Amino acid sequence: MDVEGDARVSGVTLYHNDMSVCSGKVRMLLAEKQLPWAGVHLNLRAGDSQKPDYVKLNPNKVVPTLVHNGRPVIESNVICEYIEDVWPDLAMRPDDPGERARMRVWMKQLDDGVHAATGTVSSCVAFRYQHLKRDPAELKAWLEGLDPARRERSQAAIEQGIAAPQFAVAVKRFDVLFADMEAALRDSAWLAGGRISLADIAYAAYAARIVHLGLDDMIDRRPRVVDWRNRLFERPAYQSGISDWFNPNYLTIFDAHRDEARAEVRRILSA
Repeated sequence: MDVEGDARVSGVTLYHNDMSVCSGKVRMLLAEKQLPWAGVHLNLRAGDSQKPDYVKLNPNKVVPTLVHNGRPVIESNVICEYIEDVWPDLAMRPDDPGERARMRVWMKQLDDGVHAATGTVSSCVAFRYQHLKRDPAELKAWLEGLDPARRERSQAAIEQGIAAPQFAVAVKRFDVLFADMEAALRDSAWLAGGRISLADIAYAAYAARIVHLGLDDMIDRRPRVVDWRNRLFERPAYQSGISDWFNPNYLTIFDAHRDEARAEVRRILSA
């Protein structure tokens, strides 16, 4: 684990990973809030999130975990709400109760399936190649450290890639998501209303991952989603919270397999 930054002003330490979409959303929110924080970077491939000291903070063995004045907060959407509660300046929740409810429905979708679909497409297209290079005993130990459902998905992704049955299911979930976004953006500039909110920030790193993986045809044919994505990516907080953290080793893998993934997505959606 690598430690960086200084939390003396805010009392915030974030346990995170550079390419984790959940970590990215929290970093972007901290940047929008202009909050200083100390970071502890976890190497997920090395099993840092499964080590006993970290599991004491986060029994789910995932990132991120935010520690504020010694108190751990887990689950990225919960962390974002916590940050908004503690530091309400530069508000990222709508004032209108109806818009605030819309914001939370968008965020709930991530936990209800979109995040799992992101893990599926990421593993099937790209991350499997990292795992295939590992020592078999090391890979076996890593898989055994996952919860059973995630272990099964991960093993299928590693062994079968984009031919794994869950890949097509995940692609179709994203196609529905972006269709819903296109409809929502017909009536407002941002997902929950007239100004940016936690809902938009929550999806920023996911939108970047879709581009990296070559699944962005689903976005490109929806002009309102394209405009929304471009405005998100232009924000300074996106750069400092997400794009500045892109790991070049991962980007190389994305580049090598993007065209194959794009062709398979087109085949799935035209079937």
